[in-house]
Order: sequence, then C-alpha cells, then structure tokens
Amino acid sequence: MGVEQRREMIVRAVLPLVAEHGAAITTSQIARAAGIGEGTIFRAFKDKDELLDACIAEAVRPDTALQAIAEIPIEQPLRERLIEAAATLSAHLERMGAVVGAMFTSGRAMKRPEPGQPNVNARRDSFLTTRNAIAELFEPERDQLRLPPEKLAALFSSMLLGQHRDAEQAVTVEEIVDVFLDGACR
Repeated sequence: MGVEQRREMIVRAVLPLVAEHGAAITTSQIARAAGIGEGTIFRAFKDKDELLDACIAEAVRPDTALQAIAEIPIEQPLRERLIEAAATLSAHLERMGAVVGAMFTSGRAMKRPEPGQPNVNARRDSFLTTRNAIAELFEPERDQLRLPPEKLAALFSSMLLGQHRDAEQAVTVEEIVDVFLDGACR
C-alpha cells in the first residue's frame, strides 16, 4: 500500500472519531480505529495536525455527495429526485458540521487559507459544483420551469443550507421539497 492510499485509509477510518472528539482524539484511538500501529500514523502524516487537516478536508469535500447526486435516476419524478438530492446533501452537511463543530469545541481553530493559495476559493467552487449537479436534476422539466435550472438549484441549495443552521426549526427533506415545489400555502 502506497503512502497516499494509507493516508486515505486512515482518514476514512478516523473521520467518525474526529467528528466525536475533534482535536482531542489520541494517536492511540486513531491507530485502533484504522487498525494500524501508532508508528504507521507518522509514516503517513508528519504529525497529528496534518492528519486532522486531512480529516477536515475530507469532511468538507463534496465528492461523495456529488457522485450520489449524479447517480439519481433522471427518469424518476422531479419530487423524488429532489428528495434524494436533499437527503444526500443533508447527510454531507451533517458530517461536515460534526467534524468542524468537534474541532471548534475541542479548541482547534480552523485555518483560513492564505490569499493566493489554491484552496482560497474552495468554498465557492464547492457551492457552484453542487449547484450545477442539482441543476441537472431539473433539466428534464426545463420547459415547465419558472426559472432556469441553475437559479432553482441555487434556491434549493440555499433552503437546505439554511435548514442546517436552525436546529430548533428543523424540517425533513420531504417538507423542504414540498414547500420548494408547491409553495407555502395549501
């Protein structure tokens, strides 16, 4: 197994513990979760901070969610496509929030990228990529839509993001899709 494969394997195995413990996770817990010796951690990562940075990067990457959205059958009714997409994005947002929240709670400040660094626009790019993936779900109904698929996808994404910021007023993905497609009035 190469170093990159080892790094990916460790990050995937450790991510649930990082979401639970944040920066307070121990190298012993990391090794147990990954099924490796503690020394192996430091052959893959220079230190625990580098491993935690890799875990944060994995948690915020939308790749898995985007792949799942791309696999939603376009033949399904729009409502079902949007419910699947909303459930996928909600799960991604929950995982991301759990990891970032655990890091914050455990006292580890999030590093902001320096201007000119390759990932300085990563958040915006991630949103645009996600919006474009959702826009594809609207394409079969393009002629029946009030707005272009890209605008609808941006609105839909905003509704999902907003819902995750207000736990007291949490709604189901089905409720979000219902209000989005049918409006607030009966």
